[in-house]
Amino acid sequence: MNKIFLESWYPIQRRLTPYLFLLPALIVLGLTVFYPALQAFYLSFTRYDLIAPPEWIGWENFKRLSGDRVFWQTLRNTILYLVCVVPVLAIAPLALAILVNQKLKGIRWFRVAYYTPVIISMVVAGIAWKWLYADNGLLNQFLRSLGLSGVPWLTDPNLALFSVMAVTIWKGLGYYMVIYLAGLQSIPEELYEAGAIDGSDGIRKHWDITVPLMQPYLLLVAVISAISATKVFEEIFIMTKGGPLNSSKTIVYYVYDQAFGELQISYACTIGLVMFLIILVLSIVRLAAQRLTETENF
Repeated sequence: MNKIFLESWYPIQRRLTPYLFLLPALIVLGLTVFYPALQAFYLSFTRYDLIAPPEWIGWENFKRLSGDRVFWQTLRNTILYLVCVVPVLAIAPLALAILVNQKLKGIRWFRVAYYTPVIISMVVAGIAWKWLYADNGLLNQFLRSLGLSGVPWLTDPNLALFSVMAVTIWKGLGYYMVIYLAGLQSIPEELYEAGAIDGSDGIRKHWDITVPLMQPYLLLVAVISAISATKVFEEIFIMTKGGPLNSSKTIVYYVYDQAFGELQISYACTIGLVMFLIILVLSIVRLAAQRLTETENF
């Protein structure tokens, strides 16, 4: 009887063993990620301000959101951030990776130099760039030395968001360059030699060989940079505080402002739910595009 029981229990034990190893991580994720996410989803249908208990109000927060002018402005700013930052961070790091992938003496120092902004804290980078953008900062002093007038980089509603974008791009170039560099070094040198025989040399070889083979990496970088651009917060908080006139305020900063500035916790959860849906759509697009790419390559 015991032998029959052990023989029937052994396959079950083999299937359960991996999940037992995952159990501690699942418990931590459940307490720190899944439970707060479900609680935030519930609070988005309530009125809650940290003082009184949550009061169920149904879709009132979403109705308020639909008529919130500031929310639609932050949504436009977030979309503009995506449209401007993602193409640059998808293309420029590839060109940079091709540049530092050359077999030249001392090229590793260039790789380190381009990657250095990645390891600098965003707080430090934001403060440094805020000084550069200041009225008496280095950029305006340089312009005045050329006989030009200074530029209100962070105080002009038409320039503030683009000035912050420049910091995001500067900070991300080295990170995505490393991703592309890993892909470039996996391309066999024989392909370039064969391409040179067929007349594909110089810059053309990258268009004929490098770009097609780097499509999975291009897709990965595009989606990662899009999700990062959607969640941008630190540089805006440090450099502009969402101003002037909400011109540089994004969805994440608006969530922070409503939650910790106005103590509108339930309304902040509603805005966060919309942001979650945007990121979810971007993630689904990435997975679908990745599967399509893998199918075409197969």
